[in-house]
Amino acid sequence: MNERRRKQKIPMVHLKKEMDLLRDPIYKAVQEVLESGSYILGNKGKELESKVSRYVEAAYGAGVASGTDALVLSLEALGIGEGDEVITTPFTFFATAEAIVRVGAKPVFVDINPNTYHIQPSNIYNALNAKTKAIIVVHLFGHAANMDEIMQIAKEYGLRVIEDACQAIGTEYKGKRVGAIGDVGCFSFYPSKNLGGVGDGGMVVTNSQDVYEKICELRNHGSEKNNKYKHSTIGYNSRLDELQAAILLEKLKYLDDFLIKRREIARRYTEELNQFVKTPSIYLNRTHTFHQYCIELDNRDELASYLIRQNIATAIYYPIPLHLQQAFLNLNYKKGDFPIAEKISNKILALPIYPLMDQMEQDKVIKAIKEFFQTI
Repeated sequence: MNERRRKQKIPMVHLKKEMDLLRDPIYKAVQEVLESGSYILGNKGKELESKVSRYVEAAYGAGVASGTDALVLSLEALGIGEGDEVITTPFTFFATAEAIVRVGAKPVFVDINPNTYHIQPSNIYNALNAKTKAIIVVHLFGHAANMDEIMQIAKEYGLRVIEDACQAIGTEYKGKRVGAIGDVGCFSFYPSKNLGGVGDGGMVVTNSQDVYEKICELRNHGSEKNNKYKHSTIGYNSRLDELQAAILLEKLKYLDDFLIKRREIARRYTEELNQFVKTPSIYLNRTHTFHQYCIELDNRDELASYLIRQNIATAIYYPIPLHLQQAFLNLNYKKGDFPIAEKISNKILALPIYPLMDQMEQDKVIKAIKEFFQTI
């Protein structure tokens, strides 16, 4: 048995383990939806919106079709569009800046903090001008960004703050859960997220009734609340379906326990590996829910290849900073503009982490990394 398990591949995430644990309640929830005949904008979606918004301590929640749509709709609901500029980080998933372009605005990148990988607040000042309308702050890998400084800058210059919390549901900053600190918070329910469905899905949370109502209008073709055939604006087809909502409601019951397990796994990684690699920074006034556990080392590619040979998966988040992506060449950035983001993109490596990861699986990862350093 142990020999067989030793040879099994350790994935980055293990969604089948979650399904094995939650199969009965999930199957029951899906059956209820199928038999209800209500599949779009029904009671399950409303219940999820209510529970997620309460969970993050926001007044309102609106389910949408994806985390990307959550960003797009949030920007549009805040009135950001053609000719506007939005400051964000070059070290994040493509969707963050993609959403800015989708509403006709221009992404403006600033470099990151080398320890947290978040947008460095002091770098924001040099990017400000009359066209700047908002900041998208990304709580990367499940770690809360420095919201006090960002909110102070936003207040000083009259900017909107959008929290890209797609990787960070349940993460806290000074006792407040991220997503409800800025003007809007955006979450993704992509399957691999800490709260993930079995397809795409997302949610916008906000404390503004006006923004909430605008999101609800935009997600449903721009139709008015009480008349779906009366349209006051051009919208989108971006609704979270009832099947996903039902599954997410069941998974939500386990979220806090799963986040505790992620932190326990991360703590053990750090204790065992910090003498070999740079491990994630932890701050007393904010939590890290470890959507990803990322290390840094100079010979990143060699370690990744070694782990693959040991049947251990790895991933690089992110190998190409956004300012060097071909899709953003028109922004006229060049190599060297954001040296910290570029440096980290060449050193960072994500290790397997999932809440149902057992000690034997983690032991295999740790042992393999230590063995690698004995060979160099």
